[in-house]
Amino acid sequence: MHSFSVKELDQLIENDLKEKKKSSKLLIGYKLFNDLMNDPKFYAEVTDSALSATKRKYKNLKIKITTDKYQLHFE
Repeated sequence: MHSFSVKELDQLIENDLKEKKKSSKLLIGYKLFNDLMNDPKFYAEVTDSALSATKRKYKNLKIKITTDKYQLHFE
């Protein structure tokens, strides 16, 4: 399985903004989320974004963790 990096996630978010989409939520699979949490930059931003784990954000996108292992979808 190809490992997905925070740099690639940042690029996808930037492309989404350039296309003027109004995404407000990031649906992310639980295994992919776990892999991304190993990156110190991602970990710091996500854990510092809210006191409640259900209200976490990354780059002003709400994070919703899904049961699909490696899902990544903007909503």
